[in-house]
Amino acid sequence: MAILRNLEREHSKHGRPPEYKIIDGNVVKFSDMVVHRFRIADTDNPVQIAAEPISDWQNSEAGQFVIEHAVETWWIRQVDHLWHGFEFAIVARMKESDQTFYTLKYVR
Repeated sequence: MAILRNLEREHSKHGRPPEYKIIDGNVVKFSDMVVHRFRIADTDNPVQIAAEPISDWQNSEAGQFVIEHAVETWWIRQVDHLWHGFEFAIVARMKESDQTFYTLKYVR
């Protein structure tokens, strides 16, 4: 039996609980969202190979939106046993309203 790990579960291990802040007299919820994911083939240095797809995403319209609206961003790497490589996910901490806009405009 193959050992497969779920990226959402991996993210939840590293993720933090939502934060609530008062902005202009309104309570605003900030939480984590996986905004981009991609796979790369097995290699000796996956982080170096992943730099190009991460840079391409950052320069895209969706990436620019996240850079402008996220409080914090980071990436997660895990071994992808099914495809014999690595899966990367970019995670952003954003307001719920920004997450909704991002999902409606950029998630396919």
